[in-house]
Amino acid sequence: MVEKKRTETAAAAAEAPARSSGDAPLIKPWATQKARVSVAKAYKMFVGGAFVRSESGRYFQVQGASDARAADGDPEIVNVPRGSRKDVRDAVLAAKNALGGWEKRTAFNRGQILYRLAEVMESRRPELVQSLVRSGVAEAAAAAEVEASIDRAVFYAGFADKYFALLASSNPVAGPHFNFSVPESMGVVGVVAPERPSLLGLVSTVLPVVTGGNTCVALASAADPRTAIVWSECVATSDMPGGVVNVLTGHAKELSPHLAKHREVIGVDAWVVDADVRRSIESEGADNVKRVKTHVPMDPEAWLDERRGQGLGWIERFLETKTVWHPVGV
Repeated sequence: MVEKKRTETAAAAAEAPARSSGDAPLIKPWATQKARVSVAKAYKMFVGGAFVRSESGRYFQVQGASDARAADGDPEIVNVPRGSRKDVRDAVLAAKNALGGWEKRTAFNRGQILYRLAEVMESRRPELVQSLVRSGVAEAAAAAEVEASIDRAVFYAGFADKYFALLASSNPVAGPHFNFSVPESMGVVGVVAPERPSLLGLVSTVLPVVTGGNTCVALASAADPRTAIVWSECVATSDMPGGVVNVLTGHAKELSPHLAKHREVIGVDAWVVDADVRRSIESEGADNVKRVKTHVPMDPEAWLDERRGQGLGWIERFLETKTVWHPVGV
């Protein structure tokens, strides 16, 4: 009996170092490993700082390049929320609620937040490149587009506290008064981003709007909404307050008229190929005299051009000018 106890004690002591080493879990040699099922990504719209499904429950399918499927494990065909009129109303309400806090921030602080967005985009550069490749863009072109998008965020971060000096003026008047003209934000601006380039086009149209102190409701490219959602994750993990940037996915023909006619939307910047859709946006926007800018989308190469795809005029497009009269002291 004593000999049996000694044998059991020795066996337990022999096993103890292996169990307490902590280097790796013990795996029995006869155990079989189960095949792992990857977790497919659920794509959602970005509204009010949160990722939400469409209120209608509708989806539309987006097919990616088959040769990119194995690289990231994403299915070749995915379901993306198809936004509705109610989703537009929810996004506008979120932007309206965020407007007061955003426009009251100092210009320097808005620049800091935009620079932080550029930092997050830089850290997620491989994911953004892979998302564009998945949509059918060549890898070299995708890398160039992501780099241009990051540089564009840095550009507007630097401009956030400088456009005031460039757009303001001291006006000569007859009489004992000072007369100053200063730029001010307008409010909630709707953006219909171009189909291509899906990332750079979205970044180039949304960032100048928020740089000027406005909040934005953007309709992403229907050709590649997945990249817009990945970029929204960059926005969500930066210091951007919820509701300043809202990204909807769906079809421009269906959603843009509702965005243009909404009374709380003060301006629309639409980049649409279809002439009928452009006329519809202009007509709906004229009903409540909002500022509507419609454009035929530029060539993808033009968005990469720093002289055409960015600049002070992009910020000024959705600013108001306030003139202040002040008597000259004796």
